[in-house]
Formats: sequence, C-alpha cells, structure tokens
Amino acid sequence: MKFVALVNGVPASGKSALARALADRTGWPLFVLDTVKEALFAHLGVGDRLHNRRFGQASYQAIFAVIGDWPAGSVAIVDAWFGFQPEETLRAHLARAGVDRVAQLWCAAPPEVIGARYLARLAGRAAGHLGAEYAPELIELAKRARPIENFATLTIDTTMAGEITPVVDWVLAQRGRSAP
Repeated sequence: MKFVALVNGVPASGKSALARALADRTGWPLFVLDTVKEALFAHLGVGDRLHNRRFGQASYQAIFAVIGDWPAGSVAIVDAWFGFQPEETLRAHLARAGVDRVAQLWCAAPPEVIGARYLARLAGRAAGHLGAEYAPELIELAKRARPIENFATLTIDTTMAGEITPVVDWVLAQRGRSAP
C-alpha cells in the first residue's frame, strides 16, 4: 500500500515551511494544496469565497487522485489545511488512493501569531486567496482547530525554531507502522 505524511494546520500555521523541510530531508514528493489551487486561479480565474473553496476542493481531490495512480509502496507529503472539509472526505480520498498508513504533523502556533503571519504574507500571495478581511476569522478558527483524530499525530510548535531531525525520525517510524 502507500504512506502519506499529512502536514496539517490552519492557514499560516507554518505547514509549508515544515513540509518543505521534511521533503528536503527525505526526498519524498511534496504536494502543496495552494500550489495546485494557484494554478487553477491562473488558468480559470479568481472569484468570490465560494469559488476559492471550490478550487480548494478540486485541488484536494486532484492531489489524492495523483497519489492513487502511484504504485504500491509509494510515499508522499501533503501540505494542506485538512479541516476545511468534512473528515470523511479526507478518509474517502485516502481510501481511493490506496493509502493505508498516515502520519499527521499538526502545526500549531498562538492564534494571534497565525493572524499576524497571515496578514504579513498577503502582499506576496497569488490573486484568488482570501484577503485581510479573513484574518479575524482565521484567529477564531485557530482557537478551536484540532488535528484529525485517530491518525498518529505529532504536534509541532511552529513558533520555535526547531531541528527537523526528530520530526523526520518520528515520521519514518510511523511509516513502518500499520494504520489505526
């Protein structure tokens, strides 16, 4: 079967930096939801919040469809906020893709830090993402967001500059275990 490391957390929680560091150390392919979504924005246009959400859902489905085409034994890292859709959607995508082992890296930071990070990166974001008006909602979301239950989970405080080696070691250990 297949193994996927889910790098999960609300927007601006530090997922992409962690996912990139993990990919750099392991050599595993990295899928970033925003990369796929931004390609859709570039070719199909930007729109309102519902449009953004639909592109997020399409990107999510596309990532797992590609993983589904890979041979047994494949490994991938997926960087996304997995709480924007029902948990059952993720579980269905994993099942269709033939993923039988999952490790979740939960990226956490204080809600106010997440809000400030979100605002700081707006100038460099591709058109189509939500703007500054989303920051207060994001701060509230960060207060209640939680990792997906029943996956092996390692919580990472992304405000602390940390060594990636313990994270890599943990993910490698999870790769050798069966799914819950």
